[in-house]
Amino acid sequence: MKSRNLIAAGALFGAVALALTGCATNETGTNDSSGSTSSLSGTLTGTGASSQGSAQEAWIAAFQTANNAVTVNYSPDGSGAGRKAFIAGGADFAGSDSALSDDELASTFTACAAGTSPVEFPAYISPIAVVFKVEGVTSLNLDADTLAKIFSGAITTWNDPAITALNPDASLPDATITAVHRSDDSGTTKNFTDYLHTVAPTAWDQDPADAFPFTTGEGAKGTSGVIDAVTNGTNTIGYADLSKAGSLAVASIKVGDSFVVPTAEGGAAVVNDSPVVEGRGAGDIAIKINRSTTDSTHYPLVLVSYLIGCEQYSDSAKGALVKAYFDYVTSADGQATAATAAGSAPLSADLSAKVAAVVATIK
Repeated sequence: MKSRNLIAAGALFGAVALALTGCATNETGTNDSSGSTSSLSGTLTGTGASSQGSAQEAWIAAFQTANNAVTVNYSPDGSGAGRKAFIAGGADFAGSDSALSDDELASTFTACAAGTSPVEFPAYISPIAVVFKVEGVTSLNLDADTLAKIFSGAITTWNDPAITALNPDASLPDATITAVHRSDDSGTTKNFTDYLHTVAPTAWDQDPADAFPFTTGEGAKGTSGVIDAVTNGTNTIGYADLSKAGSLAVASIKVGDSFVVPTAEGGAAVVNDSPVVEGRGAGDIAIKINRSTTDSTHYPLVLVSYLIGCEQYSDSAKGALVKAYFDYVTSADGQATAATAAGSAPLSADLSAKVAAVVATIK
């Protein structure tokens, strides 16, 4: 299928670490950005992708400042948990690092008006970083095949010939690798395993999924759990949204003949050349990422994190709140706020227009 030009590569913004909590404290403020008093009031409950955590904190603070009678809660419980909660009516919206599956799309969405469909669209685009902590090693090159074997348990020591061949100048220890994966259903895991399965299908013969498919290594809940396990462990490696890497070392992955570090512009560039998924409704903007690119200006280990809501809510007042919040999040101001807070790549003008058309339909 002919690729659609979706994202223009954006400038890399410095990541600012923000604490993940289930609820951002409502800010004091009486006026919206136009200077007029906001008429919105009520409470929104969202849950899902922990990758969006820093962005959600920043979005919520700004939105509540402009709408002082609104409270927005977001619990970073993982993409799978978020989609399940939204389908069951336990949340007003979900954040997810993977789009709704065909089976999920066939579900009854409790919060939505009968006979209507859910909407989903990109709101947050960011690289997935391969983070590590190995004594005496500050830089690391990995190709998809070696990375797949590390996380599947086929490679178990840091001085394995496959790793040393990629890092001839590194002092790799004769030490056991502790590979940390997500223990919860996670869109980050689905994106990570999609990359491995696409680029190294022999080494990683498992289909992409929210659940990590192997019992090897160490499991940790949420992005913060993976970061904590890698940070506090010995000779560790894991995968997490780049915004949460903190002071951990980050590996470069092989793209074509080069080794590429994760950057917002590299992630945006690969999404720029990726098509949308065919056969979906007008309110469903799901992207099929080109993981197998050989263009070294691209970083294919990237996630596109979605917001999921109702086309029409059973409660029209709730629909108005969701529409207003989604409108802010995907606006130029909202995307700039996320870029500053989390180092994400802002939506391009082309994709923003498509998303705005979907948000405008929410009732």
